[in-house]
Amino acid sequence: MKDKKMVESITSMDEDFAQWYTDVVKKAELMDYSSVKGCMIFLPAGYALWENIQSILDKRFKETGVENVYMPLFIPESLLQKEKDHVEGFAPEVAWVTEGGGEKLEERMCVRPTSETLFCDLYKNIIHSYRDLPKIFNQWCSVVRWEKTTRPFLRSREFLWQEGHTMHETLEDAEDRTVQMLNVYADFLKEDLAIPTIKGRKTDKEKFAGAIATYTIEAMMHDGKALQSGTSHNFGDGFAKAFGIEYTGRDNKLHNPFQTSWGLSTRLIGALIMVHGDDRGLVLPPHIAPTQVDVVPIQQQKEGVLDICHKVEKEYLSGLRVKVDDSERSPGFKFAEQEMRGFPIRIEIGPRDIENGECIVVRRDSLEKITVKLSELKEYIPSLLETIQNDMYERARDHLDHSIYEAKDYEEFKHLIDEKPGFVRAMWCGDVECEDQIKADTTATSRCMPFEGNEPISDKCICCGKAAKHLVIWGKAY
Repeated sequence: MKDKKMVESITSMDEDFAQWYTDVVKKAELMDYSSVKGCMIFLPAGYALWENIQSILDKRFKETGVENVYMPLFIPESLLQKEKDHVEGFAPEVAWVTEGGGEKLEERMCVRPTSETLFCDLYKNIIHSYRDLPKIFNQWCSVVRWEKTTRPFLRSREFLWQEGHTMHETLEDAEDRTVQMLNVYADFLKEDLAIPTIKGRKTDKEKFAGAIATYTIEAMMHDGKALQSGTSHNFGDGFAKAFGIEYTGRDNKLHNPFQTSWGLSTRLIGALIMVHGDDRGLVLPPHIAPTQVDVVPIQQQKEGVLDICHKVEKEYLSGLRVKVDDSERSPGFKFAEQEMRGFPIRIEIGPRDIENGECIVVRRDSLEKITVKLSELKEYIPSLLETIQNDMYERARDHLDHSIYEAKDYEEFKHLIDEKPGFVRAMWCGDVECEDQIKADTTATSRCMPFEGNEPISDKCICCGKAAKHLVIWGKAY
């Protein structure tokens, strides 16, 4: 009864998706609430996911020439004020420090919401010649944004992320890096998180404060809502001019370098939950799962059972992330916990299995049970993990493809947004007034102007009826 209750305690996603999400986060012990309002505690299972994300992504970064640095947590107000648009964009979310060591500060400092200004202050001191370029820096850190409404992993006042900041000789070089890092993000989500995305450009209303262009990858959650999963920004030379960053060029004249910035955060853990999870709990892609294989002994008190389980862990599956659950709990409870935590594969081994030289292999994604010879595990399990990884991506891709609709008039657009969870492709005139009107009428926002599949579907703006300039992906979002 206790085993059954563990699964029943998750609200069905079709009944209440928001409550389902919270239940999974809590029951899978990914995080806990903190006495610090708006902030959360990463528990081992949740932090292990972030460690794997960081490890894989950091390797991908370094393959493109990225170097890691670490910048201060605090930013003096005078430094933040040097770029007007940037300041205005972040002003409502900034947390300020006004006192230190019991004394009022001469100048208040903000707790970094992002670090463009700090990097610019550094680059001003270390960039002097074209020979000093490019600078391809990144930092892994936490940032603070004073959110009014918070939700585990998706939105909190302090969150973990990486932020890359680069400087280049030419605008073309900066643009190439901006697009390159967006592609790194998209490839990482596809190949390691099994999450398909739509790549595109943000509208001017939605772009990063101070950028000349923002590119995004937009993922679709199980409930049809969008989650902005990574962004890459081309700043042009605006920040460089504001901060007085100059270098002597190949022509022996002074120039301002061109800057990019790109970031991705712990929101991705929320995406993992909402793209792949089900009513039993998490379903983790093998590439990112902290435990890839959970070995569950059956009648573990019987002679030889635990020995074989540990042999499977140490010999047959060496090199994989394997856990033997030899705790004093019933097999049924262990099965439910494995499913709740989303481990990709469960292996069940009992006395009868040992006699037959076999075991039961259970896939978390499909719950399929397969009888496998113990002697074949070494080759079978790694292959099955890749099959699961690919199958999870294809299911998510199919869900995305079948949840994108087209609208050619405003009534159809509003009906689709209200009745069909997913994205809507529709034309737009380019005026922010129409964006604002659509959001007011439907709560949907422009997600991006896609790089692919952007052929016009009509010649009129979906909202005002004037001549259309762009095809836009619209949707409700987290």
